[in-house]
Amino acid sequence: MPVPAGVTLALAGRTLTAKGKLGELKLDLTDDVDVEIKASEVAVSPRRTDRRARTMWGTTRSLINSMVTGVSTGFVKSMEINGTGYRAAVQGSDLVLALGYSHEIRYPIPAGIKITCEKPTAIKVEGSDKRQVGQVAAEIRAYRGPEPYKGKGVKYENEQILRKEGKKK
Repeated sequence: MPVPAGVTLALAGRTLTAKGKLGELKLDLTDDVDVEIKASEVAVSPRRTDRRARTMWGTTRSLINSMVTGVSTGFVKSMEINGTGYRAAVQGSDLVLALGYSHEIRYPIPAGIKITCEKPTAIKVEGSDKRQVGQVAAEIRAYRGPEPYKGKGVKYENEQILRKEGKKK
């Protein structure tokens, strides 16, 4: 797998470190795979031929690819809020959500994550760690997921909501 310019990879024991313009990420390697860094490429190979080693071969390659992409370009999850009076705003180091409850929800923004709200109904979660960006977006969505009758709630930008018809007279 090729490594883009501006990203440096270092292997220290069983820990792989990727450094780029967006930060530094570390990955602890399993004992089932070998990783070699050559010039501007990374080679991952299984140590044995059993099923676990072959599955960890693909998983490790994917994790390294996510690390390299994260420190070079980063990851973004865009979310939309639908509903009357529903809104979001960033205040200091908190994301403040008004989602129809009797109180506003304050979500502390974790380190390594940047949350922006261009509009009161749009949230953008950015970061270099793919897993952390997805986890933060899922936690925000869990406060009020989209409901199937009117589609109110917090949803991902490209998410399709299965709508139901509702009561009939």
